[in-house]
Amino acid sequence: MRLFVCQGCGQPLHFENATCGSCGRGVGYLPRLSTMTALEPTDGGLRALADPNRTYRFCANAQYESCNWLVGTDSGQDFCLACRHNRTIPDLSAGNNLVLWRRIEVAKHRLFYTLLRLQLPHVTKIEDPSGLAFDFLAPTHEPVMTGHLNGAITINLAEADDAERERQRGMMQEPYRTLLGHFRHEIAHYYWDLLVNNEASIEEFRSVFGDERADYGEALRRHHQQGAPPDWSQQFVSAYASSHPWEDFAETWAHYFHIVDTLETARAFGVSTQPRVASAASLDTPVEFDPYLAGIDQLIEAWLPLTFAINAINRSMGLNDLYPFVIAPAIVVKLGYVYRLIHRVPHPPDIVDETALKAMVALLKNGVPAAD
Repeated sequence: MRLFVCQGCGQPLHFENATCGSCGRGVGYLPRLSTMTALEPTDGGLRALADPNRTYRFCANAQYESCNWLVGTDSGQDFCLACRHNRTIPDLSAGNNLVLWRRIEVAKHRLFYTLLRLQLPHVTKIEDPSGLAFDFLAPTHEPVMTGHLNGAITINLAEADDAERERQRGMMQEPYRTLLGHFRHEIAHYYWDLLVNNEASIEEFRSVFGDERADYGEALRRHHQQGAPPDWSQQFVSAYASSHPWEDFAETWAHYFHIVDTLETARAFGVSTQPRVASAASLDTPVEFDPYLAGIDQLIEAWLPLTFAINAINRSMGLNDLYPFVIAPAIVVKLGYVYRLIHRVPHPPDIVDETALKAMVALLKNGVPAAD
């Protein structure tokens, strides 16, 4: 993620800020410009210092302190580009639901930051029945399964409880489990339906990930009963990825998002690795490129030294590794497929324009062009 500053005083801002801690100005995120902006009140709404010729208001979910994104006063929308995809939210008057939902929204907005940076199309189910929707459900008498079905992504509210999520991680023997990871994984299933599941694209997918027509339910049952094959780490980015080609794709897609967003943050802060050991020269790397535009070889060349260094720092604090995964050559090939798939999606002039988004989704249902 980029580094943001308050245009009023120059103070660095976090992506989730609604107020500048230095000058006290209101601040919000402008998805159209991919930037945080300081705000000044006007008679017609809020003037954004980063876009002074338009007036804005906060997303309707700002009343719950769950969103700091801005909406143009002339847009006719109450909710921002991220929140208008919410189909179901939990009862905010019950228990700790409001606190947990806020944590979910933080992760969801970081997901949408990446979707917008990559200019990936996204329409709501109100605009298109095959569009994207989120259901954030609190478990009651029936269990809630986090997952994806026909463009609807369900997130179990309990995943926002750190203790419960850690319990689940231990029970599933996972090295990594976060809300943001869930979003990045589940959104991959949505884009598989949109970008891959058509005659023009499916054979290329099968050549990389295998035949998705293998019985999905049986594959998951076998995985949960028998576990991953002994040599899974040579072919798959996670043990779960070995269960079925759909899950392999979703896990690989999620890791591509991990890589580009983390490298962009490292670049924004000028983070580089320069080990003071001559034999570790291969771990010397600056991040001086835009990861959202870079090819997969350049990404991996920077990613491996960076994560080696940060994992070492985490261990110095007694923490788990930031990135507890190994990227074998076969996984680089799969990451390359995800990179090509995303970057050959044709982009309309303004990807956040709703009319352009709907037209783009209609086009993609017939398949994206094959890779060169």
